[in-house]
Amino acid sequence: MKFEQPRLPYAIDALQPAISARTIDFHYGKHEKTYIDTLNTLIEGTPFADMSLEEIIAKSDGKLFNNAAQAWNHIFYFFQFSPNGLKAPSGKLAEKIDATFGSFDDFKRIFEEKGATLFGSGWVWLSADKDGELHITQGANASNPMTDGLRPILVFDVWEHAYYLDYQNRRAEYLHNLWQVVDWDIVSMRYE
Repeated sequence: MKFEQPRLPYAIDALQPAISARTIDFHYGKHEKTYIDTLNTLIEGTPFADMSLEEIIAKSDGKLFNNAAQAWNHIFYFFQFSPNGLKAPSGKLAEKIDATFGSFDDFKRIFEEKGATLFGSGWVWLSADKDGELHITQGANASNPMTDGLRPILVFDVWEHAYYLDYQNRRAEYLHNLWQVVDWDIVSMRYE
């Protein structure tokens, strides 16, 4: 199976000012495309060629894992955004966030703090375990909570290429501004 980069469901400038068109062009258009192209080269002629992206992540390591996980992580990241999405969680997810973190505002504060304090490059995740309990985790490099048996719900990319063109070294400001474009309808569906 050859993996293809999915087309974004919004215009390249739709997430401004939180994420600029220049950053989306560079981050999704170049970084994500490179992960997918490299992944396709690495799986050609191997047993991985017939696996889903999730199976490759679960069964690989090294360069193959890094490219598969980064391809998956970036798609998951970019497809949780919308210029006109729901600005707060609803239903079961809203209830679970309040029960777990105290309030939606407390959740956002903790999530931003986890992203801002991750040393180096990586990801901050909101995931659910098999019982529906929520967990905020930090992951370096290409990590993905699926490898720990968790189901990702929301992710913020804290690699410098995700924010440097727009925010330079102001990672905390970038993380705070992402709430403007998170579509909680999409995130809530991932939890349901």
